[in-house]
Amino acid sequence: MFHIIPAIDLIDGKCVRLTKGDYNTKKIYNEDPLEVALEFQDHGIQKLHLVDLDGAKQKCVINFQVLERIATKTSLHIDFGGGVQSDTDIQKVFEYGAKQVTGGSIAIKNPAKFEDWLKTYGGDKIILGADAKNERIAVSGWQEDSGLNILDFLAKFESKGVKYVISTDVDKDGLLQGPSFDLYTKIQNRFPQINIIASGGVAEMNDITKLTEQQLYGVIVGKAIYEGRISMIQIANFMSNQK
Repeated sequence: MFHIIPAIDLIDGKCVRLTKGDYNTKKIYNEDPLEVALEFQDHGIQKLHLVDLDGAKQKCVINFQVLERIATKTSLHIDFGGGVQSDTDIQKVFEYGAKQVTGGSIAIKNPAKFEDWLKTYGGDKIILGADAKNERIAVSGWQEDSGLNILDFLAKFESKGVKYVISTDVDKDGLLQGPSFDLYTKIQNRFPQINIIASGGVAEMNDITKLTEQQLYGVIVGKAIYEGRISMIQIANFMSNQK
């Protein structure tokens, strides 16, 4: 089954979106992320990608309370990312209700720690965030270029037990100009055993259909929903047709 996973990005506890990771492009879509999450759930959504942009910037999780509210008041399977860089943070994120945690910057800056999390929590609970610009991994809320090729990066962590990867093409994110289909084809061909979740650039349902044809695990959709380019009714119909 192909999974459509809406994103809620958090700044100051509010539901926002950025363009290409630039905090200066912040646009607030809802003061209460729980309202947004409940609407997703009402349309049959089962998974949610929740991103703490404050945490990504400050390198520690900030929006624990929002995570807890959504986890306790919905049945959504929450993948949480942004600022998770310590054992204390990851323990609290799971305690506050996340089912999976995405680590990106930590895998670059402290790979031993990320590998330890894989051993401790398992590959089903730890998602590798592989966000790329020109096929090189970008870290710290996409503010830094690691210089590391994305395929080399994935090869290293596949051997350590990674099963799930969220890959965003930073140059596509928030532009509503279509996903990076070629990048996902390269990743899929090289790592057929990894569950690949596409992210960035989705503008219309046709993009989602194309990603489904690539046999990826799923796609994260953000701005296209908030800007009305893709309706929740369309997503609900798409999911029901898969059953």
